[in-house]
Amino acid sequence: MKTSREQHSKKLSFHPVAWGVIFGTFLSRTGFFMTIPFLGIYLGNIKGIDPATIGAILAVSLFIGTWGGFVGGALSDRIGRYPVMIASMALWSFVFIGFAFADATWLFFLLSGLNGLFRSLFEPTARALLADVTPEERRTDVFNARYFAINVGGAIGPLLGLKLGIGGSSSLLPFALSAAIYGLYTLLLIYFSTRYKLEARQKSNSVPVKQMLNIVFTDKVFLYFLIGNIFVFGAYSHLDTTLSQYIGHDRIRTYSFLFVINTLSVVVLQYPLAKLMKRFSSMLALKAGCVFFGLGLLGLGAFHDTIPLALSMIVFTIGEILSFVIGDVLIGEIAPAHLRGAYYGASGFAFIGQSICTWLGGILLQHLGFDQGPLIFSILMLLTFAAYPFFSRGQRLREQQTETVSSRRGTVADPLI
Repeated sequence: MKTSREQHSKKLSFHPVAWGVIFGTFLSRTGFFMTIPFLGIYLGNIKGIDPATIGAILAVSLFIGTWGGFVGGALSDRIGRYPVMIASMALWSFVFIGFAFADATWLFFLLSGLNGLFRSLFEPTARALLADVTPEERRTDVFNARYFAINVGGAIGPLLGLKLGIGGSSSLLPFALSAAIYGLYTLLLIYFSTRYKLEARQKSNSVPVKQMLNIVFTDKVFLYFLIGNIFVFGAYSHLDTTLSQYIGHDRIRTYSFLFVINTLSVVVLQYPLAKLMKRFSSMLALKAGCVFFGLGLLGLGAFHDTIPLALSMIVFTIGEILSFVIGDVLIGEIAPAHLRGAYYGASGFAFIGQSICTWLGGILLQHLGFDQGPLIFSILMLLTFAAYPFFSRGQRLREQQTETVSSRRGTVADPLI
């Protein structure tokens, strides 16, 4: 008989591959947050590019990511998770070097697009790999651990970026260090690909991509989730695009402080919120998330003093936790195992919301001006609230499906009574 200590240890353990992905996530997000959140400031203050063009440059990354995610997820179902993850991570590292040395505006458009492409190939594949090697009852825990790693990296990255001079004339070192970190993660993935070949490889039984599309996009619960996420992802995009320009153009330290508040709030609030939301359905958590997102955005545009800005960021972060952690869990619940990569990849279509809202934020700043924060962020809040009816419809549909399945099981069981 196992002791309580052994049972507790088993409860806390994940597959070695899962731990590798979680640690690699910490590394890569440290490198990412060291540079990319400051890219808008870097392009404006150092390269002299206007806000609307900056918004378009940042939007390209998200637009390309919209279309690359499904390809990456579906491809990983067919050829395996590791080849997609290793190739995209290795190529992604060179993008950071490009940002450091580029001068022409068209090069920044190209690099931004490549950044979005490699991110969209890697992220859904990594999430599918986590789901592959983790039992269903542990997936909430493993995705919480991944999100925790993201936000620890998000707390450390901006501080390192500021210390190393990102946003100033000496931005070469932060970009180079980010590239080196991504190279290190590539080596880690190569090690795991040779050490754990069988456990971490999923195949789609040669299901054609066209058939995958038909399966994924005829799943109505997933479709409502995806449409709602377009607006939610759009809300999140303002953190390191519209907000970075609005506050960071003349208060870069205030923006950095808010970014750290965001990541530390995730570290502190993530597990209590996850425990609380286990009592409710995934769709209900998503509805609450979009409301918190919108209210947080309004506060970030309406206030100027540090304390109310920090409180607004905490509200914004609650929305982030509810939307993204629970969203990953929901996909794992509704996706067939052999199409899990395709579902996680298709969830990247929500990046179209980030792309549009990033561009829209730049346009609003350009035409309304930096002194119209309350108006600009009120518009962005209303766009976020548009997610609510889609999540609500998805919740009702999923409840109906659950009732139908339960009814059928009861019907089958009747003759045995």
